[in-house]
Amino acid sequence: MTQLPPPTAAPAALHGPTQDFLKALASETRQQIMLLFTGGAELTVGEVAECCGLGQSTTSEQLAVLRRGGLVQSTRDGKLVRYRADPAAISARLNDLQTYLACCCPPPAATLTTSKYGEQPGA
Repeated sequence: MTQLPPPTAAPAALHGPTQDFLKALASETRQQIMLLFTGGAELTVGEVAECCGLGQSTTSEQLAVLRRGGLVQSTRDGKLVRYRADPAAISARLNDLQTYLACCCPPPAATLTTSKYGEQPGA
């Protein structure tokens, strides 16, 4: 019989914001929308809709999911709402996910400190 390792202080589940982040990325359409924000681009719903070939209401719904997931932020510019990627929130969610996954699947220590030739990564 295999003995299980002792339990660690792992989180029981992902926090709500990280769950929303993963849900937002689960759609190929939303993944395509995110690529439009490369390089810090700011786009309106109409511009995103035109680029993706979607209706404005569908695009607005998709952007709302991305905003709830912390992938984009919006600012009002008169009557227009401009969307852009939210790098700080994305980084925070990726850190949460990495911490969560490290509890069950810690990376091998050797790969973190040296390569197979004994060199430091990036050296």
